[in-house]
Amino acid sequence: MKHFSVQHSLAELGQPFSTACLPTPVAAPQWLAFNVELATQLRLPEQYWRSDEGLAVFSGNVVADWANPVAHAYAGHQFGHFVPQLGDGRALLLAEVIAIDEQRYDIQLKGAGRTPYSRGGDGRAPLGPVLREYLVSEAMYALGVPTTRALAAVLTGDWLQRDTAEPGAIITRIAKSHIRIGSFQFIAAKGDIAQLKTFADYVIKRHYPESAAAENPYLTLLTSVITAQAQLIAKWMSIGFIHGVMNTDNMSIAGETIDYGPCAFMDAFNPAQVYSYIDRQGRYAWGNQPKMASWNLTRFAETLLPLLSAEPEQAIELATAALLQFNAENEAAFLQLMGEKIGLKSATKDDEVLIRDLLNLMSANSTDFSQTFRLLSLSVANTTQGAAQLFADSSNWQQWANRWQTRLATQGLALNEVQQQMDATNPALIPRNHQIAKAIELANTEGDLSLFNRLHKALQTPFTLSGENADLAQPPMPEQCISNTFCGT
Repeated sequence: MKHFSVQHSLAELGQPFSTACLPTPVAAPQWLAFNVELATQLRLPEQYWRSDEGLAVFSGNVVADWANPVAHAYAGHQFGHFVPQLGDGRALLLAEVIAIDEQRYDIQLKGAGRTPYSRGGDGRAPLGPVLREYLVSEAMYALGVPTTRALAAVLTGDWLQRDTAEPGAIITRIAKSHIRIGSFQFIAAKGDIAQLKTFADYVIKRHYPESAAAENPYLTLLTSVITAQAQLIAKWMSIGFIHGVMNTDNMSIAGETIDYGPCAFMDAFNPAQVYSYIDRQGRYAWGNQPKMASWNLTRFAETLLPLLSAEPEQAIELATAALLQFNAENEAAFLQLMGEKIGLKSATKDDEVLIRDLLNLMSANSTDFSQTFRLLSLSVANTTQGAAQLFADSSNWQQWANRWQTRLATQGLALNEVQQQMDATNPALIPRNHQIAKAIELANTEGDLSLFNRLHKALQTPFTLSGENADLAQPPMPEQCISNTFCGT
């Protein structure tokens, strides 16, 4: 393995961008999980792989000689209300490493204790949210969605008081960076344009280096982030994923899925579906995610106005024109992804009606989102088979299926080729809410990680379903349905 290459570029920016802070030691750490495949990609020395030395580092009990822990400062709009200072209240960036792909990645402890940004919190994470983030983030990676990843999870040996006493845990997560829209809001709110420029230049160099040579680097930065978010949200939508808390402090500049709190994959399709216990108004429902991403990006554009042009009116015009591209880019990406889900290699604008009508039919019949698309490949040769069994309204299903088959025929592809492409696009396995809840319950009450480990292994190959994992693919029974998920604060 090539040499473990460590850098600390964010820490070197110093105040106000981050603050040095040490993790708080824990009582009796134990390994919960360790990601050997990811450790290999990061060139992490094997002395830290499920060893006592690694346990000490990833529990925060020892600061490795290669670490320089800092808490990142950011602000954010939380459910539309601006909070000028949030920051890493329970997370610490240990280091940035250059991985096998020659890209830079953060190594961050989450749940490592109080920081200067904890705002009265204990800086810890309960076991349940750590297991949820580990499972869902790794599942998203396997599904091809840009995401933070889970390197390690440890039990702390301490108990946390939430609604009830819960075991504490720490997750080590990996990201291209943990810089958010809220990071720019924090600097912009200070009114120091020199600091804003310093930070924007840093982000350009780190994430969008091609922007540096543009006529207006900061406008190109804005358009690059818009494109990344437009594509990311389309991917979320195409797999029925609901982030749950799309506040500006939870939206990554790098276009990765970050901050897995009350997230969930839909069971029965409903565009207004919300799982987060705190989202009582449906702000971040499945169908609202593009609109809210656009809203967040507008807040990002506002922070860049002083850099876009010295003339305020021109800056607004440039930002507005850039933001108008979000809907077009998001809709184009969503159309292509959804087209692939129904067997179309290249969807056109004319296919939007076909896709929309299927979604409306799914909503009216409350069919399971993932199961419908997975079984759809079995309907390619016979529209009375496969997904047909899920629709109580068989007449409208058959009308739609006939139109769909007519469209498939225009491609001139063999039926088995269409089916293979659909099975490689539509996952057989997703992190089912009721299965995650059961895994968390077993871990919390009995210290039993068997279901967690089984889910983690199965979700690494989501497009392949073995007989031994067939139960994990099944939608919940009515009594198993999860209506609320919770963040880990």
